[in-house]
Amino acid sequence: MPWRAPSLEDLIGIEHSKLGFFQELRQTIEALKDANTQSSQRRREIAAILDGITDIMMVLTPDLRILSVNHVFRQVFPDPAPEGKFCYEIFRGENHPCPNCPAQRSFATGDICRETAIFKINGKNIQFEMVASPIHHPDDPEQHILVFKRDVTREKEYQAKFYQAEKMATIGMLATGVAHEVNNPLTAIFGFAEGLRRRLPTLRETVDPAVMDDVEDYVTTILQECRRCQDIVTTLLTFSRHKTVSFSPVSLNAVVEDTLKLLRSHLRQRNQAKITVRTELCEDLPMVSGDEHQIKQVMLNLLVNAMDAIVGPGHIIITTFQEASGAVCLSVEDSGCGVPKENMDKLFEPFFTTKRAGKGIGIGLSTCMTIVNKHQGEITVKSKPGEGSVFIVKLPVNTDKTS
Repeated sequence: MPWRAPSLEDLIGIEHSKLGFFQELRQTIEALKDANTQSSQRRREIAAILDGITDIMMVLTPDLRILSVNHVFRQVFPDPAPEGKFCYEIFRGENHPCPNCPAQRSFATGDICRETAIFKINGKNIQFEMVASPIHHPDDPEQHILVFKRDVTREKEYQAKFYQAEKMATIGMLATGVAHEVNNPLTAIFGFAEGLRRRLPTLRETVDPAVMDDVEDYVTTILQECRRCQDIVTTLLTFSRHKTVSFSPVSLNAVVEDTLKLLRSHLRQRNQAKITVRTELCEDLPMVSGDEHQIKQVMLNLLVNAMDAIVGPGHIIITTFQEASGAVCLSVEDSGCGVPKENMDKLFEPFFTTKRAGKGIGIGLSTCMTIVNKHQGEITVKSKPGEGSVFIVKLPVNTDKTS
């Protein structure tokens, strides 16, 4: 077909077509700009929401590798690049998953799983409540898990303090009544025994010497036992009496001896099962700065737990020593049933107990940790199922802490 010059109508049609194309292109560009603005605004809103969350957050793969974390994670854990590492490497320094891992359970069940556990971070035991939730994305066939870790240490401490305060208030009322009821007959027994002791020289002239020796021995024993009963009542009152916390020099050796004196009757009953208690106390042990009443409470709880852990014959070894770092240590070792590995993280959790009903409500060890932390100390445990446990309390020799 021979070429012909375009007509005016053709040129007008082409211009209209171009104009329509550019108008559509401009509208598309403006729509993209609006969408991009909305997307950027949405991203900023999501970022603001995430920044406002004060819990530790992380996304895990099925093999428990960390994909991403939030800013709180980086503030709590010093690792500058946690991505790609296993979560248990950072939290525990272990090469295997933690017992009762909620992330693993969430992967297996597809449900939201919860768990509480204690982690040691920067030298301090911190209790976390963990929530693991599956993340489902239609474009990603691999399932991920979102984990929240909330610090509930202070909350648990307040709960333990509340229940401990209630218990100690009840014991205080009972101890006051018991002290009056016991001291009255004790005073009479002590008075009459003292009267007999004063008459012994006169009786010696008329009584057979062998019989007289026995009578003197009996009177001396009565007086000694009366004094011991008075000491026991006094010690019981110091455990239960509410008083202002005051830090002063405290001897751990004296704490051990006073606690054993208080539990002598309980130990005597348990001796039917042939439980032996041995002490290895350092003679030149330095004083620690603390509240004697509270430190005795720690010793009492550890010793009672050690006795309850032993079924049948066994032994308890109480040791005091000083570490090269200067810390003064108290160790309570038992040959009891030990602690299963899956329960190690829960030992110091309020209301966690493996004792049968009526033997404890699970606030003893939690209270111990609260007291030791208040004294700027540390409490640790080593245990193997069937081989017993060792609880070690470390306290600084000198602190600037005052009540």
